[in-house]
Amino acid sequence: MRPIRFEEADGPDRTQIGEGLTRVAVEADRLETGRAAGKYFLRHDDGCAVCGAAVRTGKPFYLDPETGEILCETHGSERRAGE
Repeated sequence: MRPIRFEEADGPDRTQIGEGLTRVAVEADRLETGRAAGKYFLRHDDGCAVCGAAVRTGKPFYLDPETGEILCETHGSERRAGE
């Protein structure tokens, strides 16, 4: 499965996701629940798995559903293009 691109991060630690992505988030061990602001969130506080760049609010990022890795725009688009 190709890396999933998120258009904008809600914040530096997590981004709200819909129910359709919960299975992927669980398999990646990145699902967060129980917040007043929403029901399901994807945790990305560890930044890009390749270069360590932090996910920035309002900026795009990727989730590789096969590895569970968060990727910055550069590394996510490279990995997506390579498949």
